[in-house]
Amino acid sequence: MFYNERKYVNRREHMISNQILQNTIDGLKTITRIDMCVLDVDGKVLATTSPDASGYEESVSTFAKSPADSQVISGHQFFKVYDDNQLEYILLVMGGSDDVYIIGKLATFQIQNLMVAYKERFDKDNFIKNLLLDNLLLVDIYNRAKKLHIDSEAKRVVLLVETQTEKDNTALETVRTLFATRTRDFITAVDEKNIIIVKEVKQSETYKDIEQTAFVILDTLNTEAMSRVKVAFGTIISSLKDVSKSYKEAKMALDVGKIFYSDKNVVAYSNLGIGRLIYQLPIPLCKMFIREIFGDMSPDDFDEETLATINKFFENSLNVSETSRQLFIHRNTLVYRLDKIQKITGLDLRVFEDAITFNIALMVVKYMKYMENIDY
Repeated sequence: MFYNERKYVNRREHMISNQILQNTIDGLKTITRIDMCVLDVDGKVLATTSPDASGYEESVSTFAKSPADSQVISGHQFFKVYDDNQLEYILLVMGGSDDVYIIGKLATFQIQNLMVAYKERFDKDNFIKNLLLDNLLLVDIYNRAKKLHIDSEAKRVVLLVETQTEKDNTALETVRTLFATRTRDFITAVDEKNIIIVKEVKQSETYKDIEQTAFVILDTLNTEAMSRVKVAFGTIISSLKDVSKSYKEAKMALDVGKIFYSDKNVVAYSNLGIGRLIYQLPIPLCKMFIREIFGDMSPDDFDEETLATINKFFENSLNVSETSRQLFIHRNTLVYRLDKIQKITGLDLRVFEDAITFNIALMVVKYMKYMENIDY
C-alpha cells in the first residue's frame, strides 16, 4: 500500500494550469482593454484573449533565443516570464506603445507572482505528503517546516475522508473550498480514494469539536458534491513530527469502523474500544481463539434468526424481558433459543462472562472476514 502511496506522491503535478493563466489575462483585459496571449517557448498558445493568436511560432522562437527580456516584434510587445531564472512563458501583448509596454510589465509581474504562490503551495503539499508517509528524517522535518513557514509545534489532528469513487476531484475541491479561509490547515491526498486534512487545533478545541467538523465535512460532501463518504480522525498531536501518527490512527479508525461500526459514517480513533485491540491481533491467534471456544464451528454458522436474537439480547444488556418484547416473541421462546445456543456452544449468554466471550468471538469473525476480503 505504501508503495502505491509514494508513487502517487512522486507523480508530476503542474505548477499552474492553463485555466489559471486564462482567468488572469481575462481579468487584465477587462481592466486594460488590451488583448494578450501566453505562449510556451515553442510558440504554442496556452491562453489568449484574442481570436487571432496563431502564427507567432517563428517570432517566439527568435525572441526566446535573444538576450532581451522584452522586445517589439511586428508591432506587438513580447515579454519573457521566468520561473527561478528558467524561461517558462512568453507573454504577447497586442500593440507597441509605451502604455502597452507598462501593461505588459505588470502582466508579467502578475504571472510570475502566481507561479511563486503555486510553487509554495506545491512545496507545502509535497512536504505534508512526505510527512504523512514518514518519508522525512527528523532534522529535515524541522528545517523544511521553518523554510516553508509552518509552525512545527502547533496542535494538529488528521482527518481522513474516504470517497466511494477514485479520483473524486469534485469532493477534493469541495473540501478545499470548505477550508479555504483556514490558511494553517492542509488539504492533500496520498492515494486515489482518500482526502487528508491536517487541521490545526486551537487550545480551546476538544474531540467533540473535531467530531463536529467531521460531520460538517460529511454533510457538505453529501449535499454539495453528491458524494457518499466516511470520515475518520486520529488523536490530537502537539508536534509536526507526529502528524504521521495521527494519520495512521485515522486510517486504523476508518478500517475498524468498516468492520465493527458499519452504521457510523464518522469514526474517531479515541472511541474504537475493543475493536482497536481486535484489529491488531494476528490472524493465526484469532483462528486459535475461535477453535478454543467453538471447536470446528463458528459463531457465524448460526442462522439469521439466531444471530438477530443474540445481537438484540446484547443490545438490551442481557435483559430477557426487554429483548423478548422488542423481538415480539414470548419470553419462554427467547429462553428456549438461549438454551439451544448454550447446548451447542457451552456458553450461557445470560451469564455476563459467557456473553462477553461470545460477543468478542463475533467481532473476531468479522475481523477475519474483512482481512480475507482485502487480501483478495
